Amino acid sequence: MKTSLLALLLVTFLIAATADEVPQAVISNNSVKATLYLPDTEAGYYRGTRFDWAGVIANLEYKGHSYFGKWFDKYDPFLHDAITGPVEAFDPLGYDQAKPGELFVKVGVGSLRKIDNEPYKFMVNYQHVDKGKWSVQKKGDQVRFTHVLKDAAGYSYEYEKTVKLIPNKPEMVLEHRLKNTGKKRIETAVFNHNFLVFDQLPSGPGFKVEFPFTAKTGDLRGILSNSGQALTFARPLQSHENIYTLVDGYGTSATDYDIKVENAQTGAGVRIRGDRPLSKLAFWSNPRNLSPEPFVAVNVEPGKEFTWKIAYEFYTIGQ
Repeated sequence: MKTSLLALLLVTFLIAATADEVPQAVISNNSVKATLYLPDTEAGYYRGTRFDWAGVIANLEYKGHSYFGKWFDKYDPFLHDAITGPVEAFDPLGYDQAKPGELFVKVGVGSLRKIDNEPYKFMVNYQHVDKGKWSVQKKGDQVRFTHVLKDAAGYSYEYEKTVKLIPNKPEMVLEHRLKNTGKKRIETAVFNHNFLVFDQLPSGPGFKVEFPFTAKTGDLRGILSNSGQALTFARPLQSHENIYTLVDGYGTSATDYDIKVENAQTGAGVRIRGDRPLSKLAFWSNPRNLSPEPFVAVNVEPGKEFTWKIAYEFYTIGQ
């Protein structure tokens, strides 16, 4: 038992040391403070091929509450889900058309090599062929990330993402701009995994996820309850257990991209709003995080650009 405990402490220490050494930036306003991991092809905290490398938030604090943090046991910079914060992922470009050995593209990641004729799998760490060029501009209350990819599998783009804290408000905004600088149309979808971790609390009773519409869900397996406009936990998730369900019932207006997550125990809450309509919505949770997963459709003709925003409003209840 002592040996196991020492091994666990050593692993925890090594992960913490690694996190302290990677490129990062701290932003703040008068109420919110956030730590961001910065993209770096050699030393970045996350170098996997699933998620966009821009805007990885290690921690965010408001009124003594924390909203994001480490939720996984195993850390490896190339592991598909060894990542924190409200990170986003784009569907691959050109994957179905590529033959094994040929290239496809993921926005915010770069060009990757297809390995077989099987469908794309987000768990696979595909060979990174062209990582593109990253640049970062830091200010006291915001960080702007720019990723430029040229002629990769026939695609070229300029992708810009700004993580910004709004002055004098407990609010963070993710601003995006994707410009198609190539000859092929960019048609994809982007979803935000969120990975909410409230005050390091385990997922379970006390949490509520609320929608502005009557939610239709799949089998909730006795883990979640659906009251119509809100999902709550009927029981705690057990070790290594998770729950996933698609959520339907939203319309074609961006007003339905409006999700509240609250915890009655600590009083922490966040409201997540997008300025584009939902193209898909899911909810996933494991014992250590809650993840409402909103999707937005992206369609950009050559020479054109597409923009979208996601706002996070942090608040407290019952205090």
